[in-house]
Amino acid sequence: MAMATPEHGSVVGVFAHVDTTVRALEDLRAKGYHDLTVYTPVPVHEIEDVLERDRPVSPVRLFTLLGALTGTTSGFLLTIWSSMQWGIITGGKPVASIPPFVVIAFELTILFGGVATLIGLVTLGRLPRFRPTAAYDPRFSSDRFGVAVHCPPDRSASVRQILQTAGAEEIKAVA
Repeated sequence: MAMATPEHGSVVGVFAHVDTTVRALEDLRAKGYHDLTVYTPVPVHEIEDVLERDRPVSPVRLFTLLGALTGTTSGFLLTIWSSMQWGIITGGKPVASIPPFVVIAFELTILFGGVATLIGLVTLGRLPRFRPTAAYDPRFSSDRFGVAVHCPPDRSASVRQILQTAGAEEIKAVA
């Protein structure tokens, strides 16, 4: 979700129930508002389904792929290089025999892929966030749902109307 910029404020609607929050999200998406941030006290699948609809696939998987390929390559290079340095011939097999090195390559594939996934999550998720966003309200961690719509000021009246029609308890603008 994009952060609000100075030329784009946010309109925040406070909701008491999941069904009204989902209705507001569906109405906003139908009217072309896609720059939304939703705050919930608990995970709700219905809200997630509305938000994830038509969303592009996360680029984190590319971090995982590159990390895994790097792990595989470094695993084979490390084992073949060390085998060539200390050319110990065992059982008449070639010095750089691939089958024994698959285990090390597999382990480094998993290790590097996992570390790269973590790096991708932290980088693309802009974590950690030390301060809450301007649209955050402490009630969103307790018993209320919040929908922040990031839009230009000239469209805020339309957003307010959609949130009011959906059943928002409170609507406020934040910079």
